[in-house]
Amino acid sequence: MAGEAPELSAQERAGKAFPVSWDQFHRDCRALTWRLNEVGPFHAVIAITRGGLVPAAIVARELGVRIIDTVCIASYDHDKQGELQVLKGMSEAAMKLGGGTGKGLLIVDDLVDTGKTGRLVRDMLPDAHFATVYAKPKGRPLVDTFITEVSQDTWIFFPWDTALSYHPPLRDGAA
Repeated sequence: MAGEAPELSAQERAGKAFPVSWDQFHRDCRALTWRLNEVGPFHAVIAITRGGLVPAAIVARELGVRIIDTVCIASYDHDKQGELQVLKGMSEAAMKLGGGTGKGLLIVDDLVDTGKTGRLVRDMLPDAHFATVYAKPKGRPLVDTFITEVSQDTWIFFPWDTALSYHPPLRDGAA
């Protein structure tokens, strides 16, 4: 409609940029593992795809967990959040390990934002331990263990979504 402002993307609404390098992300995942090591042991790691794949691999390696499964949920189309869709549930074998409720399972994701995805997975596995590398205030109550909290209006640029490029100094208007 004429006169209506275009819908802002999640990134545009967020405003604050928080770029994370591969080195920093790996350090944060290892720090998460140090905390999780005190909570486990875990029968399996469940990665929430796609963002949870990289941290789940690092955490599973560091904890010595060999069974890794995924729950595939779509909530973002590039940078616009939409309705949640479960594209793939957990395997029957992983569900058995968790006794049907997730007991002894570790759910891993890169970030909890609004909590919509976390709530959906929590409903699937109410007794699992839910860990994320980063947490925003709206989703934080759903997470059992995390490393860094960022403000709700922060957009995290993960290393797999970025490339090396020149950025002008802040004084020149860079964000």
